[in-house]
Amino acid sequence: MESNNIMAVLSLFILLVLSIFFSANETAYSALNRIRLKHMAEKGSRRAALALTLHKDFNKLLSTLLIGNNVVNLSMASICAVLFVRRFGEIGATISTVVLTVVVVVFADVTPKVLAKGAPERVAQVCAPFLHIFVFLLTPFNCFFKLWKRLLQAVFKTNFKAHAMTEEELMSIVEEAEQEGVIDKDDSKLLYNAMEFYDQQARDILTPRIDVVAVSRDASPEEISAKFIEKGLSRLPVYDGSVDNIVGILHMRDFFAHVVNPGKYKSVNLNALMTPPVFVAALTSVGDLFKQLQKEKSHIAVVSDEYGGTEGIVTMEDILEELVGEIWDESDEVIEKFTDWGNNKYRVLCTTSMDDFYEYFNIPSKKRDAESSTVGGWIVDMLSKIPEKGDTFTIDNLTVTVHKTQHRRALECIVKIDKKA
Repeated sequence: MESNNIMAVLSLFILLVLSIFFSANETAYSALNRIRLKHMAEKGSRRAALALTLHKDFNKLLSTLLIGNNVVNLSMASICAVLFVRRFGEIGATISTVVLTVVVVVFADVTPKVLAKGAPERVAQVCAPFLHIFVFLLTPFNCFFKLWKRLLQAVFKTNFKAHAMTEEELMSIVEEAEQEGVIDKDDSKLLYNAMEFYDQQARDILTPRIDVVAVSRDASPEEISAKFIEKGLSRLPVYDGSVDNIVGILHMRDFFAHVVNPGKYKSVNLNALMTPPVFVAALTSVGDLFKQLQKEKSHIAVVSDEYGGTEGIVTMEDILEELVGEIWDESDEVIEKFTDWGNNKYRVLCTTSMDDFYEYFNIPSKKRDAESSTVGGWIVDMLSKIPEKGDTFTIDNLTVTVHKTQHRRALECIVKIDKKA
């Protein structure tokens, strides 16, 4: 009898270890980073490669872990009940339930899962060879549950396939990687911009028609030269009659190479120097526009409005700035979008994007409902009229006042933050 009790206690200990093993692996393989594990495998870690192989068929792996854990726990319950009934009689079953529940919850469930959560890749690698054996041994049971899964799909018409990762989930991963120090703030911002690249449209980044610097087809060489020198631009749109009829793009290099002689100007045939313009719709995505400009070997696209006129232009630099931020060169005048005037007042350029505005003033996502892409458009929407200097409106804790206008549009505004709101 004593020998039987020793064997039973030894069996309980082995089953407890197995329960710990299955619980730890269930958490480890659910929480591990596949990319990190893949890098370890590429560096020559056989255990990492084996763990990665096991993780590829996660449904089979999870089925193995659940079957093993349940078999082990039920076996422990049976053996423990027999031991305690022998020792304490009828009340032994109750004592067995209480004791085993505490032991399993604390030592075989919570503790291994907490530890495995802290180092999932390490646990997965250490346990991979042993887990591989259990996956092989429990293959018949896995086959049964695979058939059972198909039956449930047929009966309930449910698709149990894993869904593809959404953009929001990918952004959460990037945010978590930044918080953990895996990537820095600049890297995460570049990744965010790349993920939002195709969400932007040409109308979101264009230079509006009123700000387009262009030259007439009938302009003299002196006028064109003065425009190039004054504005510091490398390319100019050429129009016939009005900016609504852009007929070509003139490159500064071509113009000065064919027109200027030492000390005097020659006559110019713009038709021979211009390159054909690239026309796009206002709703064209920035990503598609980028590909089109690459294909056409052009640096400027003319954005057409719904009536066939010119809504604005988009340059290759405008597109690249959506990825890497503002690009300044020697001829650019550095203009600050936001200027702190003190006393919770800020000057804001109305050409600033609403995304930058929201981010600068820490406006929660649920309140970011502006339909316009720029601060100027947002002001028009809020005022429901052509803005004039001094016009004011309040939204939440922000008081917005139009500070400067030109050509029936707002150029600058003053934003005051009410700290008490």
